[in-house]
Amino acid sequence: MTILSPTAPTAESEGKTRGAPDIVLIVAMLALMALGVLMVYSASRDAQLLLTGDESRLMTRQIYFVLASVVAFGVLSIIDYREFQHYSPLVYAGTILLLVAVFFQPARSGASRWIILPGGFQLQPSEFAKVAVILLLAAVLARSDAEKLPWRVLAQTLAVLAIPAMLVVVQPDLGTSLVFGFLVLVILFAGDATYRQLSVLAALTISGVWAIFRLDLLQDYQKARLTSFLDPASDPTGTAYNQLNSVTTIGSGQLFGKGYLNGALTQRAFVPEQETDFIFTAVGEQLGFVGGALVLGAFAVIILRLLRIASASRDRFGSLVAVGVAGLFVFHVFVNVGMTVGIMPVTGLPLPFMSHGGSSMLAMASALGVAHSIWLRRSKVPGPKY
Repeated sequence: MTILSPTAPTAESEGKTRGAPDIVLIVAMLALMALGVLMVYSASRDAQLLLTGDESRLMTRQIYFVLASVVAFGVLSIIDYREFQHYSPLVYAGTILLLVAVFFQPARSGASRWIILPGGFQLQPSEFAKVAVILLLAAVLARSDAEKLPWRVLAQTLAVLAIPAMLVVVQPDLGTSLVFGFLVLVILFAGDATYRQLSVLAALTISGVWAIFRLDLLQDYQKARLTSFLDPASDPTGTAYNQLNSVTTIGSGQLFGKGYLNGALTQRAFVPEQETDFIFTAVGEQLGFVGGALVLGAFAVIILRLLRIASASRDRFGSLVAVGVAGLFVFHVFVNVGMTVGIMPVTGLPLPFMSHGGSSMLAMASALGVAHSIWLRRSKVPGPKY
C-alpha cells in the first residue's frame, strides 16, 4: 500500500492555526456531554445506592470521562491534522494490536471486547478502531488523484477494513462491524467511487452479514437480539424485553416529560442498561418529546458542522476525514435512538457523549478534535460566516 510511505507535510504546507474555533460545534458537544452526566445520574442513582452505597458513583466516573475527553479534543485540535495522514498507519496498527489483546482478557457475557485497566476502568479498543479506520481510509483515498477511483485503491480500502472488522466480529460485536461497513461506504462515496464500485461493496457487506449468521459466529441470544425488533411481541419477557420497556418509557414522557429526577420508570430501572445503551429513554421520560428533539437537534448541528468542515478543508485528506466522522455520528445516533424507539435492532452501540462509558466518549471527542483541527486550518469559505 502506497500510504505506508507517505510524504510528511512540508515546511510551506505546515502553516499556523488560522481562523476562529468552531464555537457552534464546541457548544453542541459540551451541551451533550453535560446532559449526558445528568442523565447517567438519574438513570443509575437508585441502583448504585443499593449496590455500592454511593448514588453518584457512575456520575462521578462520567465527569472524569468528560474531562478527559475535553482535553483530548483540545489537544487534537492543536495538532495539525496533516500529521495524522503521515502517522495513520501507526495509529491503525496500534488499534489492531489492542483488538487482538482483548482475546487475552476475561470474557464478559460471552464477549471479549475489553481490556482491564487499573482502578476498575476498562478500555474498549473497537471504539478507537473506528477513528483509526477513518484516518487510514482517508489517507489511502487522498493519494489517488484519478478522476475515478481505481479498482486497486478500492481493494486497498477493503484490506484496511477487513482486519478490524473480522476481529470485531469474532469478539463478537456485529454492531461495531456494521459501523465499519457504513464508514467505508460513506468515505468511498465522498472519495469519487463509482456507483458500480459502491454496488459491489454493498453486495459484499450484505454477503458478509449473511455469512456471519450462517457460520454461527454469533451466539443464539445475540441473533435473537438482532431480529427481535421485527416482532417484539413474540418474546416480550425475553429478547424483546429491553426494547418493549424502552418504547414504554419514552412514550410515558409525552410532550414535555415528567421533569428531571421525576421519571418513575427511569428511577426504578424499568429499562436494563439504561445508563449505557438505552440512555435516550431517560431523556424521553424526563424531558419528553421536546427534550428528545433538542438532543437530536444538537447531534444534527454537529453533523452539519462536520459537513461544513469537509467543504472548507484545504485538502482531500481533511475533507474525507470530516465526512467519515460525520458518517460515524450519523450511524451511531440513528441506530442507537432507533433501537430505543423500536425501529432498529439492539446492537449495543452507545449514544455519543451521553451513554456512560469512557472509551466511546474519548473516541468520539478525539474524532471531533481531528475534525476541528481541519477547521482551524481551513481554506477560505465563501458565503456568510456562522
